[in-house]
Amino acid sequence: MATFTRLTPSSVDELLFAYDLGSFVALEGIPAGSVNSNYALTTQRGRWFVRLYEEQGVDGATREAALLTRLAGRGVPTPRPLERRDGGQILVLEGKPGAVFPWRAGGMRCQAAVTPRDAEQVGAALAKVHAAGRAETPAAGRFRADDLRERLARIEREAPEDLAVHAAPLRASLDAIEARRATVSSSAPRGLVHGDLFRDNVLFGPGGDVTALLDFESACEGALVFDLMVTVLAWCVGASFDPDLARAMARGYTSVRPLGADERAAVHAEASFAALRFTVTRITDYAMRPPEGRVMKDWRRFFDRLRWLEATPEPALLAAMFGDPA
Repeated sequence: MATFTRLTPSSVDELLFAYDLGSFVALEGIPAGSVNSNYALTTQRGRWFVRLYEEQGVDGATREAALLTRLAGRGVPTPRPLERRDGGQILVLEGKPGAVFPWRAGGMRCQAAVTPRDAEQVGAALAKVHAAGRAETPAAGRFRADDLRERLARIEREAPEDLAVHAAPLRASLDAIEARRATVSSSAPRGLVHGDLFRDNVLFGPGGDVTALLDFESACEGALVFDLMVTVLAWCVGASFDPDLARAMARGYTSVRPLGADERAAVHAEASFAALRFTVTRITDYAMRPPEGRVMKDWRRFFDRLRWLEATPEPALLAAMFGDPA
């Protein structure tokens, strides 16, 4: 269960009063997520999603809540956090900052259930985030090349031998990718990126439409095409890369925000960086840490994507996504 911090009855009472939610009916831990504690709270006034931020402090949680409020106001399909009686949005519970969101009905897709229509909708929704983010001044992210180099050094120094052996080859891959990015990505548009739009961060309603984008905790400044390629790799690869899904996602994205030639030129390099980023962080954040009730994420899945990209010529990837090379 992704409930690393338990809410006591007194904390629940404090929450009910602070957000004016009415009388308590039920509280259930949500068995999803790998970082934060998530709960479904039912009161006489309805159902709510409660999140306790396990790794962010109050300032970070406050910034995220304000960002979500602004994005929702600009048409991004994400629930905005509730305001407390006193106008704030974050409440400290059990020593952790917490937020309350209106409950959004819907379900998540397993990989086998993803359809081209799903991929097209997700692509369009991501483009809406990027369009809405033009007015933002996002902070630098936590997973830049230098951050990954620090993690690779830790893998080499601290990981068991079966993991540590991958540090040097991954560092070589990172050096090669960064050299390529310096050439092809320098002019690609940058702005607010979600950074983590995986299948468990998108809800679909009964009619098959996207009802919510979730978990903006990794949102930061970055290349917009990087964010698109994170999402392609998360949604369009099962046992192998699915060009029908990738083409549908690209079609949905470009229906809202067309890609320039500079972004198409950066597609392969940014996809490679995305694959390496999740390979490295899944080693340090999951494979090198005890489970402790977390939803585990296998680093080898993105390692396989990285190796596939290294073996795939850039024109082939562009053709698969857009029908012809840039």
